[in-house]
Amino acid sequence: MQSANAPITTGFALTCVILFVILAIAGLNEQFFVAAGFIPARFGSELIAPPGSLVPALLTPLTASLLHVDVLHLVINCVILLFIGRQIEPALGRMPMVVLIVVGAYAAAAASWLADPASQTIHIGASGVTSALLAVFALIFNRQQVRPIGPIPGPWVRALWLAAAWIGLQLLIGFAGQVAPDTRYIGVGIWAHIGGFLAGLLLARPLLRWRFGGR
Repeated sequence: MQSANAPITTGFALTCVILFVILAIAGLNEQFFVAAGFIPARFGSELIAPPGSLVPALLTPLTASLLHVDVLHLVINCVILLFIGRQIEPALGRMPMVVLIVVGAYAAAAASWLADPASQTIHIGASGVTSALLAVFALIFNRQQVRPIGPIPGPWVRALWLAAAWIGLQLLIGFAGQVAPDTRYIGVGIWAHIGGFLAGLLLARPLLRWRFGGR
């Protein structure tokens, strides 16, 4: 699929790559992790700005999604983003895609905050956004018919099964992963993945109705 058919997806991925290269060349990666990363503890009774902060706390869920720890982190997120995003963006349209990316980023941050509001860990990366895209892809491109369970219609049963499977997988990854006790950066952002994925499940059909005028 040509990038012209998915300008939002392509632009988001390119922004991540360009920003990573610029910060790596300038040697400013870690400074920007603090300056623009999402830190749950900033969202207490007062919005706390740690030394070196450049971005208002309310914008950090977005800026954090553009930052990546290393090349592998960047490549994984961009490959998933481009592979899935270029398939769903033509179906959703440009503005719904923007909404999906923004809500996915904020849902990922909200889930991380709910998991540990006092955490000073710096959360960065586009995995919350890619999780939201993955949920939409799994829901709207799945042709398998799912039977309703009692009063729960088939589409919602599919969404619930997808959510349960994704949450279970992320929890297993989290339990299996090892994070050094002295690091300020997350090893695997399982709650960000869960938050983004749930946002995608909830937004898939409303965004499609928006795209096709409520049909």
